[in-house]
Amino acid sequence: MSDAEPFDPPADLVVVGGGPAGLATAIGARLAGLEVTVLDRARPPIDKACGEGLMPDAVAHLRALGVDLAPADSYPFRGIRYIDGAVTAEGLFPRAAGLGVRRLALHQAMVRRAEEVGVRLAWGTVVKGLPPGPPYAGAEIENGGGRSLVRARWIVAADGLRSRLREQAGLAGPPAHSMQSRRFGVRRHFALPPWSDFVEVYWGPACEAYVTPVSPEQVGIALLWSGGPSDFDALLACFPALRERVAGAPVVSRDRGAGPLLQPVRGVVRGNLALVGDAAGYLDAITGEGLAVAFHEAAALVAAISGREVPPDRDAGSAADLAPYSAAWRRINRLPNSIASLVLFLERRPRLRARAIRALAAEPALFSRLLGIHARALPPRGLGIDGALRLAWRLVAAA
Repeated sequence: MSDAEPFDPPADLVVVGGGPAGLATAIGARLAGLEVTVLDRARPPIDKACGEGLMPDAVAHLRALGVDLAPADSYPFRGIRYIDGAVTAEGLFPRAAGLGVRRLALHQAMVRRAEEVGVRLAWGTVVKGLPPGPPYAGAEIENGGGRSLVRARWIVAADGLRSRLREQAGLAGPPAHSMQSRRFGVRRHFALPPWSDFVEVYWGPACEAYVTPVSPEQVGIALLWSGGPSDFDALLACFPALRERVAGAPVVSRDRGAGPLLQPVRGVVRGNLALVGDAAGYLDAITGEGLAVAFHEAAALVAAISGREVPPDRDAGSAADLAPYSAAWRRINRLPNSIASLVLFLERRPRLRARAIRALAAEPALFSRLLGIHARALPPRGLGIDGALRLAWRLVAAA
C-alpha cells in the first residue's frame, strides 16, 4: 500500500497535466459541477512545440468553454494551402475559420478561464505517480520532501506525449522501431506580419514545413521530418523560397522540439484512470488537428463522468463509469487517424504525393469539401460519389 499522506480536500476529478488538454477537461468538468484539481510540475504560461493552428472545431470547443482569445494574440486563417514545388493547391473551410495562436497565449487564456470557474490549480507540483490500483485513490505528489496523496474519484492523465502515468497504468503500446516511423518536430517564431490567411504546408524531401499566422505581427514555422537528428536551420534549407521569405526577420522564440511523435496505446481507460490529449496516443502531427482531437476527447470524458451517479460511500470510480469514454475515444480518433495515415502514405511517396496535390489544385471545391470533413463540419459522406470519382480521375490524369 502507498504510505502517502492525504493532501487537501478530495476532488471528484484530479487532472495530471495542466496543458490545453488537461485544462479543457478541468474547465468542462467544473462547468458540469464537479470539484477539480489540476497538478503540473511547470508554472504558467507553459510552452510546447506545436503547429499552433486551431481547426474550426477546436475554436468552437474553446468558445463553448468560455475561453477568450484576444485578436492581438491570434490570427484567423480560412483554409490550407499545399505547396509542392511549382504546384499549389488551396482549400477553404466551408463554414467557420481556423485560428492561429501562440501556444503561450492559448495557455494563458485557458488558465484565466480555469481560475474563473474555480478549478484548483496546483502549479509547481511534482507528480510521482499513482498509488496501487486500480481503482486508484488519487495521484501521489512530492510535498516537502515526502509524498502526499491528492485524493479523487477519477484521475485524468493529460501529461503529454511521453506520459508517465500511461506507462505506469500499463496502457502504453509497443514502441516504433523503424527509423521511418520515428518522426520529429521543431518550431520557431518570426516577427513578421503574416503574408497569407492560409496555413501553408510546404512539402520537401522527407520533411514538411507548416507556416501558421499566429498574430498580426508574427508567424510560426513548424518543421516535421523522419529519421535521425536534425535542427531547424538544416531543415529550413530544404525550402529555399520559404527560407528567403523569412531571411532577416527577427527570431522571437527559442526553438522547441518534440518526438518521437508516434505514441501507440493499448487503451485509454484503466479502472478510474482515463487518458486524454497526447497522453491518449498519438499518430502524427501531419494533419494539424491534435488540439481539436484533444478537445473532443475532453468533452467526451466530462460527459462520461458527469453523466454517472456515484454512490456516496465510494472513494473511486470504476471501469464501467468510463466505458462510454473509451467508446467515444475510438469514434473521435477513427477519422483523423485514417486521414493522417493516408497523408503519411503520400508523404513517403513523393511522386504520388505530387500527383495528389495536382489533383487537389485542379479541384479546389473538392479540396474544400475534404477540409470540411477533416474539420468535422461535414460528414464523411460529404465528398459524395461524384466527388470521389472526379478526384480519382484527376489522380489518374495528373500522372
